[in-house]
Amino acid sequence: MSGATQQGEALSTLGYAEALSELEAILAQLRGDQADVDQLGMLVQRAATLIALCRDRLTTARGQVNEIIAGMGNPGDITT
Repeated sequence: MSGATQQGEALSTLGYAEALSELEAILAQLRGDQADVDQLGMLVQRAATLIALCRDRLTTARGQVNEIIAGMGNPGDITT
């Protein structure tokens, strides 16, 4: 299995909180001048991938919440 395939599978199981935590760690490295120049491109690429994952998870969650709210109907329609 290729590295890209393994990374894709790892991303699919990565939760939002884990992705955000890893992203914050990468940002701390970049801000603190701790990143090796040889790893800079890899870190920025990983950060971009994590940002895309977080955006996707947020979009999915927003859609789910909107569906739930729409399914609840108008509160004025509820009779007791």
